[in-house]
Amino acid sequence: MTPLSRDFYARDTLVVAENLLGCHVVRELESGLHLMARIVEVEAYMGPHDSACHAAKGRTARTEVMFGPPGHAYVYLIYGMHHMLNFITLRDGYPCGVLLRAVEPVLGEPQMRLLRSAKGKQLSNGPGKLTRALGVDKSLYGHDLTLGTQLWASPRSAGFKPQIAYGPRVGIGYAESEHREAPWRLWLKGNEWVSKAR
Repeated sequence: MTPLSRDFYARDTLVVAENLLGCHVVRELESGLHLMARIVEVEAYMGPHDSACHAAKGRTARTEVMFGPPGHAYVYLIYGMHHMLNFITLRDGYPCGVLLRAVEPVLGEPQMRLLRSAKGKQLSNGPGKLTRALGVDKSLYGHDLTLGTQLWASPRSAGFKPQIAYGPRVGIGYAESEHREAPWRLWLKGNEWVSKAR
């Protein structure tokens, strides 16, 4: 469960997105219990010139963490009910990030199902589902992912070789066509925990 280093996140956002697939997201609950899940689907958001990226509208209280150093969590609420979890990438001052879209439980699945009552893959096969299953909310906004406490990502299992598929991102009808169509959603081919938006 060793946390990924700052250098891991301080790279091109698409490279980080590719390299996050197969890694594990770890959540340490207040009780001391650890939950862990494999990252199986992500989306890359490429900065202020990406019209689908929140930072395209400028620096705000909501997006402030995106303009900070890489390796921090950007958590926000949509529809007044679903938290989204992003990992900030690239470099300080240039707002990019990777949204976690789906995860596969590895450790603590029974506890995840207490946090989010759902059958089968519905537990965590979507961005709002996985945050509920892992107990992630806005209290983790700006959290430093490199500390190895509360929330972090750890490397892939030894010998794990991901086969990656690419496609357009989901739910960004407001963006310019070139950004709507860009293949910046990535997922593990054949993984049953990937969201239904394919």
